[in-house]
Amino acid sequence: MERAALEIALWREVSRHLRIEESAVNLLPVLRETLGAEGLLVRRLDPVGKRLETVAVAGTLDAAQTATVDAAAAGWEPLMRWCAAGTVLHRSAAALAGELPGLVPTSVRGDLLAVPLTADGVVAGALALHAPTVFPPAKVAMAPVLVGPFTVALGNDRRLRELMALKEAAEADRQSLLVRLKRQDISDLIVGAEGGLRGVMQRVDLVARSEAPVLILGETGTGKEVVARAIHQKSQRASGPFLRVNCGAIPHELIDSELFGHERGSFTGAVTTRKGWFERADGGTLFLDEIGELSAAAQVRLLRILQDGSFQRVGGQQMLTVNVRVVAATNRDLHRMVREGSFREDVWYRIAVFPIHLPALRERPEDIPPLARHFALRASERLGLAPQVPSAADLALLAGYPWPGNVRELAAVLERAAILGDGKCLEVAAALGTGRPAAAPIAAAEIPRATPHAATSLEAVERRHIEEVLGQTAGRVDGHFGAARILGLNPNTLRSRMRKLGIDPRRFRSLTP
Repeated sequence: MERAALEIALWREVSRHLRIEESAVNLLPVLRETLGAEGLLVRRLDPVGKRLETVAVAGTLDAAQTATVDAAAAGWEPLMRWCAAGTVLHRSAAALAGELPGLVPTSVRGDLLAVPLTADGVVAGALALHAPTVFPPAKVAMAPVLVGPFTVALGNDRRLRELMALKEAAEADRQSLLVRLKRQDISDLIVGAEGGLRGVMQRVDLVARSEAPVLILGETGTGKEVVARAIHQKSQRASGPFLRVNCGAIPHELIDSELFGHERGSFTGAVTTRKGWFERADGGTLFLDEIGELSAAAQVRLLRILQDGSFQRVGGQQMLTVNVRVVAATNRDLHRMVREGSFREDVWYRIAVFPIHLPALRERPEDIPPLARHFALRASERLGLAPQVPSAADLALLAGYPWPGNVRELAAVLERAAILGDGKCLEVAAALGTGRPAAAPIAAAEIPRATPHAATSLEAVERRHIEEVLGQTAGRVDGHFGAARILGLNPNTLRSRMRKLGIDPRRFRSLTP
C-alpha cells in the first residue's frame, strides 16, 4: 500500500470512532501491513502534572507495563523539546529509552518509531510503533503521515472524555438535588398509584424498608424501572446511587467486565482499570433490567455476589466486596426458564425473595385517562406546544385499544398525537391509526369547538376549555379524577367560575371518560 493509500486508510478509520483506543485496535492491522509494526502505543502529555498518560495500546506493546508515568524526574524537558521539534525518531528500544526517558517502558525490546503528536504548535502526545526487527528505511519515510490522523484522534478522545466528565457531574448534581428534595424524579409522579397500581405500591412500601432483593415481573413497557426507582427512593439507601443496567443490551463476552469491572491489561483494549456496575452502585441500588438475558457463565458469577457481596474484577486476583441492593426485572417467564435449565435455580431463589408483578395496561383500564392526560401535557411541554388534554372521545378510543406495548406505547401515541395536532388539539385517532377524527363520537352541540379563523373572546376560550375537561370527567368536579384537579383549581373556585360562565355540569354526565 502506497503512502497516499495509507493516509486515506488512517483518516477513514479515525473518522469512524471517537475513542482513540477503538481506532488504535482497528488501525494496527493496517500499520502491520504497510509499515511492519506489531505494536502501538499512544500517550497523552500532561504539561501541568508533567505526566505521560496511556490512552491506547495494542499488539506487542499491550503486555508491556504501559501505565501512566510521572515524567518530571524521568526527563520531561527532552520530551517537550522533541515534540516541539516535530521530528520522527527511529531508534532501538534501548536507545530511545535513554534519549526520551519514560516514553516507552524499559522492558520493551526491538525497534521503535516515535512520532510526536502536535496541532497548531500545541503538544498533544506521542505515538510509538514497535517491531521485533528493524523498520526498513522506506517504511520509516512513511511515518510522518501518522501525525495528522493520530493527533485528531487524540483530540477527539480528549473532548469526549471532557464531555463525559461534564455529563457525569451534571447527573451527580441532579441526583443530589432529587435526594435533597426527597423526590425520585423531577415530576415525582407515579400515575396509577391510587388506581390500578395501588396493590403494587403497597408492596413497594412493604419491601422498601428491608434489604431484601426484589424481582419485578411484567410485560415490556409496564414501568418496571419506575417501580425500581420508587423502591430505592423509599429505602434507607435513597441518598446512595441508583444505577440501571440492561443485561440484554450487553454482549455476552463483555458482561463480566461490565458487571464486575476489569484490571488494566486483562484483555486487548483494557488500557486502564475499570470499575463495574456493582462497584459503582456501592452503598445504593443496582437495577438489573432484563436479567433473564444473562448467560449461564454470568449467572454463576452473579450468584457469588448475591450471596455475600464478594467478587473479583476480570483479570484481578484480589477479592473485593460491595454493599449493594439488587432489584431485578424481566418480561420473560423465569419459572419456565428454570425448568428448562436456561436459568439457574439457585440464582432464581436469590433474586426472587420478594417478587412484584406489574399488571399490563389492559388489566388496569382505570389508569388510562390519568396516564393519557399526564403524557399529553408532558408532550406539549417537551415540544413547546400549547397544552392539550384528551377529550372524552379520545379517551374512548384509547380505552378500546389493547396496548401491547403498555404504558410506553401509550406515551408514544400521545406524543405522536400532540405532534399531529400542532398545539391546536390532540390527533389521537390519527396517532392510533384508526383513520377517524378524534372528536367524531361527540356531537358538536355537546362540546363546542372554535373554528380556526373564528374571532374568539378570552371568556369563550375559557368556557370551552372548562367544558372539554368536564366532558372528560363526565361532569365530575371534585375528587382525584375531577375537573378541578385537572385544571389545578380549588373545586369551589371552579364552581364559582362555572356559574359565571353559565356552565351546567349535569349536561356532561351522560359522557363517560
